[in-house]
Amino acid sequence: MEVEMKIRGLMMDPVTNMPIVILKDINGNAILPIWVGVYEANAIALEIEKVSTQRPMTHDLIKTVLLGLDTGVRKVVVNELKDDVFYAVIWLEREGKLISIDSRPSDALAIALRLDCPIFVEDVVLNNSKMASALSEKVTSDELRRWLENLNDEDLGRYKM
Repeated sequence: MEVEMKIRGLMMDPVTNMPIVILKDINGNAILPIWVGVYEANAIALEIEKVSTQRPMTHDLIKTVLLGLDTGVRKVVVNELKDDVFYAVIWLEREGKLISIDSRPSDALAIALRLDCPIFVEDVVLNNSKMASALSEKVTSDELRRWLENLNDEDLGRYKM
Protein backbone atom coordinates (compact mmCIF):
# COMPACT_ATOMS: atom_id res chain seq x y z
CA MET A 1 0.00 0.00 0.00
CA GLU A 2 1.20 3.49 -0.79
CA VAL A 3 1.13 6.36 1.70
CA GLU A 4 0.85 9.88 0.29
CA MET A 5 3.58 12.18 1.58
CA LYS A 6 4.61 15.80 1.17
CA ILE A 7 8.04 17.31 1.32
CA ARG A 8 8.06 18.85 4.79
CA GLY A 9 11.48 20.41 4.58
CA LEU A 10 15.09 20.23 3.59
CA MET A 11 17.83 20.39 6.19
CA MET A 12 21.38 19.36 7.00
CA ASP A 13 22.17 16.26 9.04
CA PRO A 14 24.08 17.58 12.06
CA VAL A 15 26.06 14.33 12.30
CA THR A 16 27.16 13.77 8.69
CA ASN A 17 26.64 17.30 7.34
CA MET A 18 24.68 15.81 4.42
CA PRO A 19 21.34 17.18 3.18
CA ILE A 20 18.15 15.42 4.26
CA VAL A 21 14.76 15.68 2.59
CA ILE A 22 12.01 15.23 5.17
CA LEU A 23 8.84 13.57 3.90
CA LYS A 24 5.73 13.63 6.07
CA ASP A 25 2.54 11.60 5.76
CA ILE A 26 -0.31 13.93 4.76
CA ASN A 27 -2.81 12.00 6.88
CA GLY A 28 -0.72 11.15 9.90
CA ASN A 29 2.52 11.62 11.71
CA ALA A 30 4.87 9.33 9.78
CA ILE A 31 8.12 11.03 8.86
CA LEU A 32 10.69 9.65 6.43
CA PRO A 33 14.12 11.29 6.22
CA ILE A 34 15.97 10.62 2.98
CA TRP A 35 19.62 11.59 2.78
CA VAL A 36 20.49 13.07 -0.63
CA GLY A 37 23.52 14.49 -2.36
CA VAL A 38 24.41 18.17 -2.27
CA TYR A 39 23.55 18.76 -5.95
CA GLU A 40 20.21 16.99 -5.65
CA ALA A 41 19.41 18.97 -2.50
CA ASN A 42 20.24 22.14 -4.40
CA ALA A 43 17.82 21.16 -7.20
CA ILE A 44 15.08 20.55 -4.63
CA ALA A 45 15.85 23.78 -2.74
CA LEU A 46 15.76 25.84 -5.96
CA GLU A 47 12.25 24.60 -6.68
CA ILE A 48 11.05 25.00 -3.09
CA GLU A 49 12.24 28.61 -3.17
CA LYS A 50 10.97 29.09 -6.77
CA VAL A 51 14.40 30.36 -7.84
CA SER A 52 14.86 30.55 -11.59
CA THR A 53 18.26 29.98 -13.11
CA GLN A 54 19.79 31.55 -16.17
CA ARG A 55 19.93 28.21 -17.97
CA PRO A 56 17.71 25.17 -17.37
CA MET A 57 18.88 22.77 -14.70
CA THR A 58 18.61 19.03 -15.39
CA HIS A 59 15.21 18.59 -13.71
CA ASP A 60 13.85 21.66 -15.52
CA LEU A 61 15.06 20.17 -18.79
CA ILE A 62 13.32 16.88 -17.97
CA LYS A 63 10.11 18.80 -17.23
CA THR A 64 10.36 20.62 -20.57
CA VAL A 65 11.00 17.38 -22.48
CA LEU A 66 8.07 15.61 -20.80
CA LEU A 67 5.70 18.48 -21.49
CA GLY A 68 6.98 18.74 -25.08
CA LEU A 69 6.25 15.04 -25.59
CA ASP A 70 2.77 15.50 -24.08
CA THR A 71 3.72 13.19 -21.23
CA GLY A 72 2.46 13.72 -17.71
CA VAL A 73 3.86 12.51 -14.44
CA ARG A 74 1.08 10.72 -12.61
CA LYS A 75 3.05 10.18 -9.38
CA VAL A 76 6.40 9.32 -7.87
CA VAL A 77 6.80 6.45 -5.43
CA VAL A 78 9.62 5.69 -3.04
CA ASN A 79 9.15 1.96 -3.39
CA GLU A 80 12.10 0.18 -1.83
CA LEU A 81 14.72 0.38 0.91
CA LYS A 82 17.55 -2.07 0.44
CA ASP A 83 20.92 -2.00 2.24
CA ASP A 84 20.18 1.54 3.53
CA VAL A 85 19.55 2.78 -0.03
CA PHE A 86 16.16 4.15 -1.09
CA TYR A 87 14.74 3.46 -4.56
CA ALA A 88 11.95 5.25 -6.41
CA VAL A 89 9.79 4.99 -9.50
CA ILE A 90 8.41 7.82 -11.59
CA TRP A 91 5.06 6.93 -13.15
CA LEU A 92 4.58 8.65 -16.52
CA GLU A 93 1.41 8.74 -18.58
CA ARG A 94 1.50 9.18 -22.33
CA GLU A 95 -1.33 8.49 -24.78
CA GLY A 96 -3.20 6.57 -22.09
CA LYS A 97 -0.27 4.28 -21.30
CA LEU A 98 1.49 4.13 -17.93
CA ILE A 99 5.28 3.92 -18.03
CA SER A 100 7.41 3.30 -14.94
CA ILE A 101 10.89 4.80 -14.79
CA ASP A 102 13.46 3.70 -12.19
CA SER A 103 14.84 6.74 -10.36
CA ARG A 104 16.82 7.91 -7.39
CA PRO A 105 14.39 9.34 -4.84
CA SER A 106 16.10 12.75 -4.97
CA ASP A 107 15.53 13.03 -8.73
CA ALA A 108 11.95 11.77 -8.42
CA LEU A 109 11.24 14.35 -5.71
CA ALA A 110 12.81 17.18 -7.72
CA ILE A 111 10.65 16.25 -10.72
CA ALA A 112 7.52 15.86 -8.56
CA LEU A 113 8.01 19.39 -7.23
CA ARG A 114 8.42 20.83 -10.71
CA LEU A 115 5.39 19.04 -12.14
CA ASP A 116 3.24 19.30 -9.01
CA CYS A 117 2.48 15.59 -8.86
CA PRO A 118 1.80 13.48 -5.78
CA ILE A 119 4.56 11.76 -3.81
CA PHE A 120 3.98 8.34 -2.30
CA VAL A 121 6.02 5.98 -0.15
CA GLU A 122 5.30 2.26 0.04
CA ASP A 123 4.26 1.38 3.58
CA VAL A 124 6.84 -1.42 3.60
CA VAL A 125 9.53 1.26 3.12
CA LEU A 126 8.16 3.23 6.07
CA ASN A 127 8.07 0.07 8.20
CA ASN A 128 11.56 -1.03 7.15
CA SER A 129 12.90 2.44 7.81
CA LYS A 130 11.44 2.34 11.33
CA MET A 131 12.82 -1.16 11.89
CA ALA A 132 16.26 -0.13 10.64
CA SER A 133 16.21 2.79 13.06
CA ALA A 134 15.08 0.58 15.93
CA LEU A 135 17.78 -2.02 15.23
CA SER A 136 20.55 0.54 14.92
CA GLU A 137 23.25 0.12 17.53
CA LYS A 138 24.84 3.49 16.91
CA VAL A 139 24.03 6.12 19.52
CA THR A 140 24.28 8.89 16.93
CA SER A 141 21.64 7.21 14.75
CA ASP A 142 19.24 6.87 17.68
CA GLU A 143 19.83 10.47 18.66
CA LEU A 144 19.28 11.62 15.09
CA ARG A 145 16.07 9.57 14.79
CA ARG A 146 14.68 11.11 18.01
CA TRP A 147 15.76 14.55 16.86
CA LEU A 148 13.99 14.11 13.49
CA GLU A 149 10.81 12.86 15.16
CA ASN A 150 10.66 15.97 17.35
CA LEU A 151 11.19 18.57 14.61
CA ASN A 152 8.99 21.64 14.62
CA ASP A 153 8.50 24.39 12.03
CA GLU A 154 11.32 26.56 13.37
CA ASP A 155 13.79 23.66 13.12
CA LEU A 156 13.11 23.25 9.42
CA GLY A 157 14.43 26.71 8.62
CA ARG A 158 13.81 28.41 5.35
CA TYR A 159 13.08 25.21 3.43
CA LYS A 160 9.91 24.16 5.23
CA MET A 161 6.91 23.42 3.08
